[in-house]
Amino acid sequence: MSELPAPPAVLTIAGSDPSGGAGIQADLKTFAACGCYGMAVLTALTAQNTTGVQGVHAVPPAFVEQQLESVLTDIPPRALKTGMLYDRATVVAVASALRAAYPAREKMPPLVVDPVCVSTSGHQLLDSAAVDALAQDLMPLAVLVTPNTGELALLLGPEKGTVRSLADLRDGARALAGPCESEGPAVLLKGGHLRASLAEARALADADLVFASGLPGENMEVLYAGVERRTDAEVEVVVDVLRESGGRETLFVSPRIESTSTHGTGCTLSAAIACSIAQGQPVRSAVHAAIRYTHGAIASATPYGAGYGPLNHAPSLMLFPRATRADPRPFVRWLIESCRGVWKAYVEHEFVKKLGEGTLRRECFVHFLRQDYLYLKYYARAHGLLVAKSSAYSEFGAAAAIVQHVARESQMHVAFCAEFGVGAEELESTRESPACTAYGAYILDVGLRGDRSALQMALAACLIGYGEVGLWLRRQSWAVLEGNAYRRWIEDYSGDEYQGAVRVGIERLESMAAREVSCERITEWREVWERCATLEKQFWDMGLDLS
Repeated sequence: MSELPAPPAVLTIAGSDPSGGAGIQADLKTFAACGCYGMAVLTALTAQNTTGVQGVHAVPPAFVEQQLESVLTDIPPRALKTGMLYDRATVVAVASALRAAYPAREKMPPLVVDPVCVSTSGHQLLDSAAVDALAQDLMPLAVLVTPNTGELALLLGPEKGTVRSLADLRDGARALAGPCESEGPAVLLKGGHLRASLAEARALADADLVFASGLPGENMEVLYAGVERRTDAEVEVVVDVLRESGGRETLFVSPRIESTSTHGTGCTLSAAIACSIAQGQPVRSAVHAAIRYTHGAIASATPYGAGYGPLNHAPSLMLFPRATRADPRPFVRWLIESCRGVWKAYVEHEFVKKLGEGTLRRECFVHFLRQDYLYLKYYARAHGLLVAKSSAYSEFGAAAAIVQHVARESQMHVAFCAEFGVGAEELESTRESPACTAYGAYILDVGLRGDRSALQMALAACLIGYGEVGLWLRRQSWAVLEGNAYRRWIEDYSGDEYQGAVRVGIERLESMAAREVSCERITEWREVWERCATLEKQFWDMGLDLS
């Protein structure tokens, strides 16, 4: 047997929390949950619980340096993070030790600085001299700094660092990043203390918005069909602003969770970011994954203590959140988010837009219909393979029902083609295009090589994607139904029968993910999903290309 790759080592430099919710305890739990090997250098002992901090006993700075030297000379970390450093002497000691260990700046592992200045309960954990040292000595070594709004005010001063609105939040991130963003660390300004609505977030048209953990982003209407939805103005959100080198700005938007289980949220978030960076993800992707993980950790936490309790650092949360009333289909939403560029290119393709406008050339539509008719044969055969890979009669019946639906859908293609002057015999004799063969061969190959779940994933992008296309076209103000030669096609894929089949397909994927979830399986499914979404996009390309 070949050896499994060793989990990347990640080091935290922080204080302890005897109640287990914050500090190195939260960091080490997060490291383990995110698939990393955790190490810890202790900077301070605290007497604290969920109600607050009762006392702090600092570790001598020289001993902090000795701990760092012991670890760094034996187990090189792939990433580091800092938490509570307590006083100026400790900040300077940590910065000096890191510079001594890595005299060549480019050799230093990525460092995430969580400027822990204020606890969740409001206790100040860093004096003003230490804040200055943090900004001057340690932050320049970092790839990312993760302050909350209270810490921003300490770092910038109350005049520049006060946050009352989303505009203030963005300005604060820009101010902390500074004018020379190409030379300094990225800044993630956490907006958990700022009240905002989803409508206010969506109004920031010039921003790159990423909707995390339960908010419908672009091209996700199929996930919320039949689910009671609040208006954007009624949905309270948390907005975190990431400011990267070159001025790139991303706003991560998550639904606000009214919970007292928030002790150690900043520690958990920065630890999860460090893990993703250690695993090779760029900062933006690492932040997105960590926000999703932390949101799930808050949402699923069990209350402990009389004050602000700890999060749930359970390993399964790293994959995707649990289903809730507000977020009933978290796995499929995660799939769409994970390759949203490809998904958007598929759903909002130029072929689809022209079809909705009624301006698609007649010969392009006929060309597409003929190839889609041939693709449906692959699709039906793949469901036959699904029967062969199933073990329960209910699964046999479900796959057989889809084959029957495909047979009915093929007759719709025959009728369509007849309306456009192409008879059944000519339709059957159509030669396959390379795009059709590539897609059909891929889903059959997945079916022959993989297990039942991989094949279900390969088939889902077509089913769910066409459902989303139908709904997307129906809600566009520019789409034309009256007098549109392609109206029937739009109505078929946005209609109750097809949308019902989509809902069944989505629920099947959600059940499969909940039953068979693992990091390796999720990675495999995501790769299959993205490949099929890409092949769907190429199928639309083929529909426009008559050369």
